[in-house]
Amino acid sequence: MNIRDLTYNPYSITAVVLVVSLAYKLPAVIRAGRNPLLRQVGGLLLAACGVFIFAAPPTIAAVNDITGVTNFSAPWVYSLLTGFCASCLLLIIKWRGGPPESIRRARYWVYGSYGTLLSALWILFALGDHHVERLRDLDTYYANTPYMREMIVLYLLGHTAAVLITSALLWSWESRVRGTGWLHKGVVLLGIGYAMNLIYDVVKLTPVVARWTGRDDLDWMSTDLAPLIAALVGLLIALGFILPHVGERLSHRWTTGREYRALGPLARALHSVPAASAPVALGRFAPLELRLTRRQTLIRDALRQAAPFMDAALREEVREHHLAAGCDPATAAAEADAITITAAVSHMRATGRRTPEQPLRLPTESMQDLVSISRALRRGPGTLPAHRTATAEEKSVMS
Repeated sequence: MNIRDLTYNPYSITAVVLVVSLAYKLPAVIRAGRNPLLRQVGGLLLAACGVFIFAAPPTIAAVNDITGVTNFSAPWVYSLLTGFCASCLLLIIKWRGGPPESIRRARYWVYGSYGTLLSALWILFALGDHHVERLRDLDTYYANTPYMREMIVLYLLGHTAAVLITSALLWSWESRVRGTGWLHKGVVLLGIGYAMNLIYDVVKLTPVVARWTGRDDLDWMSTDLAPLIAALVGLLIALGFILPHVGERLSHRWTTGREYRALGPLARALHSVPAASAPVALGRFAPLELRLTRRQTLIRDALRQAAPFMDAALREEVREHHLAAGCDPATAAAEADAITITAAVSHMRATGRRTPEQPLRLPTESMQDLVSISRALRRGPGTLPAHRTATAEEKSVMS
């Protein structure tokens, strides 16, 4: 199998990736209802899918047969590509934002210029002689044919203009979104993809110009190299549009999972504290976010129940001990809270009565504080000498 046999396989791979991307974004587009940005992303991915599906030679042959017009696929694929370019421009213009009047003028300019371009492509195709079907090398085969030549050059110039404008908008925007995480990564991928689109245009236009001078030794650039570049460009652009959403979602799930696991030791330490109300039962396949909320609620409820049994003097003693040992204030406070909670739970199990001591208010307003306490519990209360810990716990029970 040589390179000519492999040439269009990337089209199929890219088409599959784009279809999967569209299927992934479709529920969000449907849920968003009237959100114009999401609708435009969905439309752009749909146009990209169309370009790669209809640009494959088997599809080209099928469309030509169905319509009964030789090489009908040429202006059809060029129109899809032109529509894709226009969709990209519209999305980037809307995505970047700005004064409403400026956005409106830019949209009208895109509609007008690319609508005119689409009309010109079909008019030139109708005027040209295209009776010989070409599935892979139409650009170079008809490079010297009147009207067909103009159609080919027009679509390439229109594509190049869209790529240049979109690249300039993206790279000017890139500096404004630095530090935004996944959005910045998506913009960079889009910028690289559109920069490679310029290489695609050069690779397609070079053999066409060479044909004007009577040379056909560069045809391989259009038939073999350009499709490989186009496939890579399609993958980069698809990733650029879906990465911010997928990345944010995966990051959120990762953070949620870490917090859920980190709160495990504290939840287990408070497991024996009677709940103020019956906990909500969750199924085995309940969403992670719901399980985290349930664990946070149970922990907060248990801490409220155990608060009257917490010894403020014990907490302060342990905190001072850790500060003296060189711990930073946050770590010292977490260690002190962990030992105080452990002693309070032991007191509740041993006596089942409220203490006369003034209840201690632990810094539990932030769940990050609870995570620190839970991690301290995972490390164990061995940060104090054993006899000192025992004495402290005994003092808490006897108070």
